[in-house]
Amino acid sequence: MRARVLFIFIAVACAALAAVTSRADDKASVPPTDQSATPPSQPQTTVPPAAPKEPSPPPSVTIIGAWEAHGVLGRDVRSPADEGMGRIVDVIVDRAGLVRAAVIDFGGFLGVGSRKIVVDWNALHFGRIANKSESITLELTKDQVTAAPEYKEDQPIVVLGASGILKPLQFDR
Repeated sequence: MRARVLFIFIAVACAALAAVTSRADDKASVPPTDQSATPPSQPQTTVPPAAPKEPSPPPSVTIIGAWEAHGVLGRDVRSPADEGMGRIVDVIVDRAGLVRAAVIDFGGFLGVGSRKIVVDWNALHFGRIANKSESITLELTKDQVTAAPEYKEDQPIVVLGASGILKPLQFDR
């Protein structure tokens, strides 16, 4: 019923628009009888009707099973020798959205005396991450991490890589 009412309304509106347009065309084609009595007409500009806006497509939906993905922020990080290395506090992505590195809060006790360092994402091994009590393994020793420069926001980032990998990250400015 609504569709029929909407159709009738649109048909009446189109007919009214056509009638008004044809009357305007008729008036524009008839020259004035006395040129001196009427002021010169200004050129009429017609605005083309706006194209109907198409509805946005629905968003895509992906379902990830609970066993397939888990958050890593706040997770413990340990060395292969089972030394405590800290916790992941942030993830660094490049402009393409690819994960490049992790920021680890290293050292200290309860946040006092700790410092943040950045490690290459490929130096992390996630193993059995489905179990929240399991830690993430970092492919570096505690001495290597201790010697790493501290991460500071708005400063160049030094990313500590595993196995001697050294690749500078290049970003366009």
